[in-house]
Order: sequence, then structure tokens, then C-alpha cells
Amino acid sequence: MHISDFEYELPHDLIAQIPIEPRDSARLLVDQGSRPPLHRHVRDIAQFFEHGDVLVVNNTRVLPARLQLRRQTGGAVEVLLLEAKNRERTLWEALLRPGGKLRLGEQLLGRDDDDLERPLLEVGERTAAGDTFMVTMLGGNPLSLLARIGEMPLPPYITEKLRDVERYQTVYSKNPGSAAAPTAGLHFTTELLESFSARGVEIANVELVVGLDTFAPVSVEDPLDHIIHTESYAVPEATIELCQQANRVIAVGTTATRALETAATTGHLIGRSDLFITPGYDFKLVDVMMTNFHMPKTTLLLMVEAFVGRRWRDLYAEAVREEYRFLSFGDAMLLDRSLR
Repeated sequence: MHISDFEYELPHDLIAQIPIEPRDSARLLVDQGSRPPLHRHVRDIAQFFEHGDVLVVNNTRVLPARLQLRRQTGGAVEVLLLEAKNRERTLWEALLRPGGKLRLGEQLLGRDDDDLERPLLEVGERTAAGDTFMVTMLGGNPLSLLARIGEMPLPPYITEKLRDVERYQTVYSKNPGSAAAPTAGLHFTTELLESFSARGVEIANVELVVGLDTFAPVSVEDPLDHIIHTESYAVPEATIELCQQANRVIAVGTTATRALETAATTGHLIGRSDLFITPGYDFKLVDVMMTNFHMPKTTLLLMVEAFVGRRWRDLYAEAVREEYRFLSFGDAMLLDRSLR
């Protein structure tokens, strides 16, 4: 296996810069196996559901985790909080840019008038990964501070300013903690979700705290040598019971898929997932996956190939020809691993 096997040409103008309105007007490419895919919209998705299906969503909520701070010498530092490491949410793993000259114990100050002389964060040790730091938030309630000065951590390929920060949250988001959105879920409206019950479709929740490593490009030639970071997950017992009794399990996004498959593989409903789903993986719970279109050379594409095989290349080529919108604010696809 070579990482070049997961390359495709993504025209820059197909990278969605703003979310479409309304949410469920996004286009939906429906996998038909060896037959040509169907072109629909997310608002039409219920027609592909069956009585007894269980739709599983990741209800994590994105934190305004990007902070614009400064050193006492005046230099600007951008901080991206990745994951809280204690219950009080004062200790975090974080990306710091630039991080090369920062000293252990150095305190970073705010950049707004109210915080010019106020230490807001203390730099700790580098992590074992080498590209992140442990940092301590100072001066009061961390979530209140983030709500006041934090920014939504949009991916770097999105250059347009987000007018409504709730558009980078799912309508069912619950627990703040993620550094990125579970983007497949951004397409659902409350009304669309409520309509599923008329078809006998139940909705269940999982939580997987999304870190940036999920989306990071694979930089090694053999993708199996890539080290995937762990992410915190929780699968309620009620969700597992529903999935075990379901006609089909439909996971909304790669993060919901990873949470479910981790629980099924390890037998643990709560913990940290280091499950790296690659071609040849034996799926244990998920039958159908709704997902956005992903960047080339990412672990997410490896998961997609594990799910439907090499036909993902034909599906992506069709999406490019038909000018679907790609990546976080882009359109979606519905994949069925039972099809041939």
C-alpha cells in the first residue's frame, strides 16, 4: 500500500468556503455499488432509510479553541487547544505557532485592551509527539475565557470569515470539547431529524472528541506506518443495544463510525480510541456511512476505502465532474458497504 493510492485531483474552486443554507440543501451523492451513483440532496436522505434502521450521530460540540495571544516581548502567538487533560479544563494539549522559541513556564498575555497585561496561559512541556505542548490556562473559568476571546478553529483551507459560529456546530451538539466539527452532521436540521421517526428510524448518540490528527495528511510513504493519535470516546449502552437490534446501523460521519467500531472491537464503551481503520478492516457494527468529501492522502480516505473498496475513486471523480462542494462545508455522500 502506498499513500499515492489515496491521492486525487481536487480543484481549489471546489473547496467550500461557506456553509450552504439551509443546511439540508447540501447535495448528496448516493452510492449504488457497481451502478452509477444517484444525485440527490440531504433533504431527500430519508428515502434511503428503512424501517428498523438506527442513525448514529456524534454529539460532540466544538470549542472556540483558537486563541490569539502574545509574548511579553510583544511577539504574536496563536494557540489551538486540542484537548483538555483534566476535569477542570485548565490543562490542555495545544498547538502553538510559532512554538520554537517559547520557554518552559513562559506566560502568554492577551491582545485585547482588557487583557494586555494579564497572563492567560502558561507554556508547559512538549508532548511525546513533539509537535504539541502541554499548556495551563490561567485566570478563572476556562470555558468563560474561551467564550470571551476564543475563535472557532476552522480548517486552514477555509479563508472566509464565518458569520454565524453555530454553523460550525451540529444542531444536536451537546458537550463542548472538540477542536473540529464532525462535519457530516452539519447537514441536518432539527426538522429533518424529526421526520425520520415516521419511517421507523431511531436516532442514537455517541461522543468522540474530534482532534486535528483525524484530518491530518499522512506524511509517510506506507500509510500503515502512520501513527494516529488517540481520541476520547463514549458510547452509551443504550446506543449499543439499539445497534445490535437494528436492521442497519447508519453512522453520520467518520467520527461516529470510529466510536462505534472502537466500542465493538474493544468491548469498552468509554475510553480513548487508537483504532486506525484501514483497508482490510472487518466492520462490526456500521453498515451505511454518511460522510463529507475528504482531503487527499488522509486517514479518512483510508477508512472510506476500507468501507467501500476502490470504488471511492469513481465516486470522487463523479463528484468532481458534477462540481460537488468538498471538505468541511461541502456536500455529502451516502456509502453502503453491502453493495458490490
